Amino acid sequence: MMDQYVVDLREVDETQVAVVGGKGAHLGGLSQIEGIRVPGGFCVTTEAFRRIMAEEPSVDGLLDQLSRLDPDDREAVRTLSAEIRRTVEEIEVPDDLASAITGALARLGEQGACAVRSSATAEDLPTASFAGQQDTYLNVIGPAAVVRHISRCWASLFTERAVTYRTRNGIDHRTVHMAVVVQRMVLPYASGILFTADPVTGNRKVATVDAGFGLGEALVSGLVNPDVFTVRDGKVVTKGIAAKQLAIHALPDGGTREVTVDAQQQEQPALTDAQAVRLVELGRRIEAHFGSPQDIEWCLADDEFQIVQSRPITTLFPVPDSGDQENHVYVSVGHGQMMTDPMKPLGLSMWRQTAMVQMHEAGGRLFVDVTPRLASPAARAGLLDVMGKGDPLIKDALETVIDRGDFVPTLPDAGPVRPPAGGAPAPAEPDPAIVPQLIERSRTSVAALERDIATKTGTELFDFLLEAFEEHKRVLSDPVNFQAIMAGMESTWWLNDKLQEWLGEKNAADTLTLSAPDNITSEMGLALLDVADVIRPHAEVVAFLQNTGHLEDATFLDELAKVAGGTEARDAVEAYLDRYGMRCVGEIDITRPRWREQPTTLVPVILDNVRNFEPGAAERRFEQGRQKAEQKEADVLSRLRALPDGDTKADETQRMIDRVRTFIGYREYPKYGIVSRTFVYKQALMAEAERLVGAGVLPEKEDVFYLTFEEFRDVVRSHQVDGRLVQERKDAFRAYHALTPPRVLTSDGEALTGAYRRDDVPDGALVGVPVSAGTVEGRARVILDMADADLEAGDILVTPFTDPSWSPLFVGIAGLVTEMGGLMTHGAVIAREYGLPAVVGVERATRLIRDGQRIRVHGTDGYVEILS
Repeated sequence: MMDQYVVDLREVDETQVAVVGGKGAHLGGLSQIEGIRVPGGFCVTTEAFRRIMAEEPSVDGLLDQLSRLDPDDREAVRTLSAEIRRTVEEIEVPDDLASAITGALARLGEQGACAVRSSATAEDLPTASFAGQQDTYLNVIGPAAVVRHISRCWASLFTERAVTYRTRNGIDHRTVHMAVVVQRMVLPYASGILFTADPVTGNRKVATVDAGFGLGEALVSGLVNPDVFTVRDGKVVTKGIAAKQLAIHALPDGGTREVTVDAQQQEQPALTDAQAVRLVELGRRIEAHFGSPQDIEWCLADDEFQIVQSRPITTLFPVPDSGDQENHVYVSVGHGQMMTDPMKPLGLSMWRQTAMVQMHEAGGRLFVDVTPRLASPAARAGLLDVMGKGDPLIKDALETVIDRGDFVPTLPDAGPVRPPAGGAPAPAEPDPAIVPQLIERSRTSVAALERDIATKTGTELFDFLLEAFEEHKRVLSDPVNFQAIMAGMESTWWLNDKLQEWLGEKNAADTLTLSAPDNITSEMGLALLDVADVIRPHAEVVAFLQNTGHLEDATFLDELAKVAGGTEARDAVEAYLDRYGMRCVGEIDITRPRWREQPTTLVPVILDNVRNFEPGAAERRFEQGRQKAEQKEADVLSRLRALPDGDTKADETQRMIDRVRTFIGYREYPKYGIVSRTFVYKQALMAEAERLVGAGVLPEKEDVFYLTFEEFRDVVRSHQVDGRLVQERKDAFRAYHALTPPRVLTSDGEALTGAYRRDDVPDGALVGVPVSAGTVEGRARVILDMADADLEAGDILVTPFTDPSWSPLFVGIAGLVTEMGGLMTHGAVIAREYGLPAVVGVERATRLIRDGQRIRVHGTDGYVEILS
């Protein structure tokens, strides 16, 4: 029976988590790496834990109660978890199990001191760092004490913290079991923690060593500040030696105590430089074995390092696979597209198939390798200029990398610089007639796609889609399309620069572009006001919409038509969906549910519009904006004419105002065209997924979201799917949500955020990019999901990012603050159209501003003040 309950550490490896828990499996794996010393010991298996739990029938009922608790009801969680722990600790250990444990102890040297550590089966999984959630007991002496502490470890599966963590992360309490590791106690001269990658910057080539005297618990518990060594390329590059006043030492009869470190020793380094370098070499071996950066607990005794714990560092953002050993600098695609959530594999592969540049994937996000352009001095200037206009923090982060001088090589310029994807830069005077022509061309292309895709199924659909992707790229790369976009943007920059120079006006283009024509995104926000006008007079429709929580999206519109006034309301919503139903939050990911698929998403915004606006608001809003822009134009031109050479300046400005109003609205249309085409692709692909479900190949149609485009095609061809792969991808996607994608990432794994480096803002203000002029004070509404919107007139929306689908919310707010964006990103363009003071690119805004606080947004100067 013994091996059922007890197993030697040297017989264990990482595959045996179910038997010996996460810590035990990892320690077993460590003990098999050449040159790595792990204190000898054994594991009490999860089978022993199951045996103990079965000994006490009342535990089952307590676990039932636990599964029904609300994790936010801290008092109930505290009381019930304490009762379960007490019950488990009091269970008598059966004789056969006790003798298995004492037999293993005898082989270890039964009167020797031991460390007893809990090792749960859900601990230290790559996707969830459970560090410190179960218990460790040091210097336990004698068989009776060891068995008693093993019982405590079993009970520690039900600490308040562990219970809350499992509940919040959807882990069933019954599926987690507890093994226990018993090891020979090491009495170290020094101990601490080694990170094989820099835990702050993510740099995989930099290791950091924290070290203190005595047992490592002094560092882990924060009792002392450690010495910190930074090691790179086999050398200590920085070190900070702390005054280590306390240490934890083992007592002769068991247990530990705090001792004061001798005054002469306090300022001495706990390790020599040579020892720190040797420790990092051991860490690199461990990292290579486990295949990812590690957080390692070590101790030093008799000049020998022993490893007592190693787990993956779960907070690091993964590095794109470049396939070579060269240096690379990657820029986040999501920050430019206003969507930094992870994308599912089908979404990633479809966006890459239709993108104009090669993209790399990491952590469920996409990146572009800008190294070749940074390496060429001529291309570099252009890249930094474009990046700075899009997101100044990206520009600053790239400049930080360049300034180091050694990461990106400077290559000789290879002749003239190619214009950006999409053809030559705009000529001086593009023809205003190209805007309606381009819009018509896009509509025709989408209509042809809808017509031609209708008859395609099976692998023929995938062949057809590959051709459609080429047409998709052709529409995007049309030089005339690029010309129209640039005409609006360049005239905006020209007006802002010149009117600041001539009149001292900041961001004058913001007012001059109010209610510009042909902006499909701002029209989308105003059109929902018109839908609210249809609904407002019908009390039963309003009541129906206020209770949509129980409705299915599939039947929502049919049910709506059944109430008084509902037919008219349904027709208005239908007409809106016909024009905008392909949109949704995170729309660059084809797998995200579109408004047409989930029309109830729009209900909170419609209800806000019904409550907060009078009839005819859309037309009034647009007209007021147009008049304000006209007044601004007259004001600017008359002031210019009063200047020296004023007529020339005024004529030039007039031409640029006409040009910006003609072209700036078109800036939003290409994305609308892309998303329109994407929804056509999606409908055809989902019909294919439904056929696979019908044929019994897939359990549910959404499983195809976890396949790439090519894998989906193979499943359609072979009618076979790797269910394990789909599950792995689902788990990975869930884990990616916990990662924050950096704006800029190097091949060393270093994540760079960038900084504004401004000294002209008040103390305590949050700095960002000024994108829409004006100053407004109001209540901050911190909204992470559009479906949770509940806005009153005068509220200021604070959110991570706004892609076009957020614009219906813009009609009802007084100002905008986002964590991402630049002068020409969607939220900025629409904020200017609607005349909303806006500051974007405010790092961590949704964490630094609390919902309901009063804030002041300085849209002209680019900062936000928290007032209450």
